[in-house]
Amino acid sequence: MSTRLGIVGHLGYEGLEDILGFLAREAPAMGYTLAYEGDLASVAPAGATRLGHPSQVDALITLGGDGTLIRAARFLGGADVPIFGVNLGKLGFLTTCQGEDFPEAFRRFAAGEHHVQARMALEARTWTPSGALGIQLRALNDVVVHKGGYARVLKMRLSAGDEPIARLAADGVVVATPTGSTAYSLSAGGPVVVPTLHSLIVTPVAAHTLAIRPTIFPPETTLRITMDDEQDEVLLTADGQVGIAIPPGHLLTVQRSPRPVKLVRFADVTFFTRLRHKLGWGGPPARDG
Repeated sequence: MSTRLGIVGHLGYEGLEDILGFLAREAPAMGYTLAYEGDLASVAPAGATRLGHPSQVDALITLGGDGTLIRAARFLGGADVPIFGVNLGKLGFLTTCQGEDFPEAFRRFAAGEHHVQARMALEARTWTPSGALGIQLRALNDVVVHKGGYARVLKMRLSAGDEPIARLAADGVVVATPTGSTAYSLSAGGPVVVPTLHSLIVTPVAAHTLAIRPTIFPPETTLRITMDDEQDEVLLTADGQVGIAIPPGHLLTVQRSPRPVKLVRFADVTFFTRLRHKLGWGGPPARDG
């Protein structure tokens, strides 16, 4: 029985067509059938299967950067399908391997020389003043509450369940997963958290008091965020890719999703290997001479 492999990619990246050619030549001989997302139709083999639903695949390959992988995770919507991310861009913190390493990495993947790591995801929901469910969003990295087009402060109340935590006056607030701790949360002054240590990380953005600090909550916490007054132009963004307006008077809850994102990993490339290589934790570069 063949393994069904979905291909998601970003056409703007150099090297994508070379990898597609490799997969078209090699994957069928390894027992894979391929399905391509719509944007790849122009460079996929003639008569290739179109990818339209998570039920079509047993695993997913993404060709691009972290944004492409996050988009693929949103397509899966919590389906139990591992993602093999190939970095064709610059950072590629979430991906499995670099583009130039893909042929060997794919052979290792086909041989079972990998493991699948479950990464915590978030579910954000808005609620009307009467308690009716509004919008639902899912995120791998983070959800962010921020202001609209005006330079002004948001005044918010943060609770963990029914317990009040703090009143915030800030440009916004980031609720991140450990996976997202190295994304926007880190830029806003949040901590780096090992991605397998499930937790919710709350990081205010440009808080107007130094007493408000980034805080880590247990994974079973349900965070509740309400606006102190009926402010217009309050936005909610998931993974920097999907955004909605939060209507005045609505409540936002954020909690761990019961459906994690599965990422393909190799034992010789660890989280701290990535920190050293991607974020410069290896120390300052050696000087010439």
